[in-house]
Amino acid sequence: MTHASVFAGLTPKAPDSLLSLIGAYRRDPRAEKIDLGVGVFRDDAGATPVLDCVKAAEQLLLNSQSTKAYLGPEGDFGFLDLLKPIIFGDLVSHEVFAVQTPGGTGAVRLACELLQAAKPDLRVFIGAPTWPNHTQILDQLGLETVTFRHYDQRAQRLCFDEMMATLETAGAGDVVLLHGCCHNPSGADYSLEQWAAIAELVGRKGLVPLIDLAYQGLGLGLDEDAAGARLVLAAAQDGLLAYSCDKNFGLYRERVGALYTLTRDAAALDVAASNIRALARTNWSMPPDHGAAVVRVVLESEALTALWRSELEAMRARVADLRQRLAAAVPLLAPLGGQHGLFGLLPLSPAQVAQLREDHGIYMAGSGRINLAGLTASNIDTFARALNACLQGEPA
Repeated sequence: MTHASVFAGLTPKAPDSLLSLIGAYRRDPRAEKIDLGVGVFRDDAGATPVLDCVKAAEQLLLNSQSTKAYLGPEGDFGFLDLLKPIIFGDLVSHEVFAVQTPGGTGAVRLACELLQAAKPDLRVFIGAPTWPNHTQILDQLGLETVTFRHYDQRAQRLCFDEMMATLETAGAGDVVLLHGCCHNPSGADYSLEQWAAIAELVGRKGLVPLIDLAYQGLGLGLDEDAAGARLVLAAAQDGLLAYSCDKNFGLYRERVGALYTLTRDAAALDVAASNIRALARTNWSMPPDHGAAVVRVVLESEALTALWRSELEAMRARVADLRQRLAAAVPLLAPLGGQHGLFGLLPLSPAQVAQLREDHGIYMAGSGRINLAGLTASNIDTFARALNACLQGEPA
């Protein structure tokens, strides 16, 4: 007897637009095509290299690792502990519980599930635009969200006053989700003075900051990129920080992340930790080992840590140089020069994005977000000419 499929009641989901863009780029036969879509670092040859420090750490692991047994729900304790001073600096005024996660996405998801369990009626204040997975996670969990405008794409400006006015409507225990640095997709970060104002508001109103720090070291530098997050967390009673090593160690496919939970209440932290372990157990049981072990081995060695910092600085400098060159070459993008990280959000309509793709083989997200690391010495002038013509409504 044939029965209706159990899956017949599912509603079809639209394919991920970025994955579709990858496929379209690969099928394009034009030799001069440019990929500015996928958010990974690339060198001037267009490759996403394995860092030398990572290769060296992997060789050490190959020679010394004696088991592939489970780590336990918290993951690699050495990895978690060695990252702490890099993220938080020397002084941490809170009790802290850390757990390793599958990438920064796993950390954000785990944080949101924990907050939902702790306070089901909380609201999450979130900027627009933001990384699409932020809103998808919040929507899937059914958490109430309040949106503030983070960036005006047309005017190419940060909307700080609008954000602060919206946060003034938040109540104690509400959550504000903030990009720690190198905002995705806009590249527009808060100044240190603005971070201080956010910290004052968070402390005064009893808000819970959830900070997504996914690109530390790729903006202004390791300490500089964490300075704002440190101010806000120091002002808060409770806070969470989702971290990713996928970008600053080039470990994308290894999915290397961590969630740090902070509170001034030691007893509350014990309860939170038990809930985090239980949630992690039902999501992924035990975290993956290899990428975190690589980071731990690098950070255990003074020589490898110095090499990592040098390689990270070279990545940062390359992206910063591309940002300045593009800002100078395209007058309408002058604000790009004061922004940070891999991404920029161009003042383009979907029709203009499609025009650049069809006429010039230039691939970017439909929103106008570009990954500057997709530019090279050989294609940046071509891109600037095409973009200038498109913005001015002229053929190129």
